[in-house]
Amino acid sequence: MRKSIASYLTLTLTICILLYSSFSSDETIDLGKYSTEGLVLDYTVGLDTNIKDDLLASTDANKSFSPYLGKSFVGFKEALAFKESGGDYFSVNTFGYLGKYQFGASTLKMIGINNPTNFLKNPVLQEKAFVANAARNKWILRRDIKNFVGKRINGIVVTESGILAAAHLAGPGSVKKYLRSYGLDNFADGYGTTIQYYMKRFSGYDTSFVKPNRKAKAI
Repeated sequence: MRKSIASYLTLTLTICILLYSSFSSDETIDLGKYSTEGLVLDYTVGLDTNIKDDLLASTDANKSFSPYLGKSFVGFKEALAFKESGGDYFSVNTFGYLGKYQFGASTLKMIGINNPTNFLKNPVLQEKAFVANAARNKWILRRDIKNFVGKRINGIVVTESGILAAAHLAGPGSVKKYLRSYGLDNFADGYGTTIQYYMKRFSGYDTSFVKPNRKAKAI
């Protein structure tokens, strides 16, 4: 009986020593011998195989995509487009303004586009038209941008992006009148949208991408 107890204690002590040795902090576990080969792996996150390409935001020539547009120039033009048409390239409003950015035929002619029908069918041309028109407006309003950016008119801080957005809405001449009258001459379009509203709504975007160009053309 005593021999059995002694043998049991010896066996128990041996097992404890072996376990301690196997878990010693000085020993490195070799993970290379472990493998998932042959196992059925059950992932809880599926692949988004049904995402359509047309759900992605429009991109520049380098085709890079950022889910956060923020106050970038792309953010500026997409925000303006959403207000103008809901971002619809093929939109025509009740006054006959066309496309994603709602251009009038007379404005299109100034930037080299003489066929409004083809313009409406061409998203790439519409993007070029927006940049060309902004460049032309920035040249026309260059002195006003220099003189008024940072000032407050009717409680709204004037920014370059606000000026360019308002020029898109009402034309650069109307924006000059608004600024130089310190907000007294506040043009409103056919739907009642004012220069002051655009000055506030599109304030603070980075429009340094747009270079002033008196002769800017989309074509």
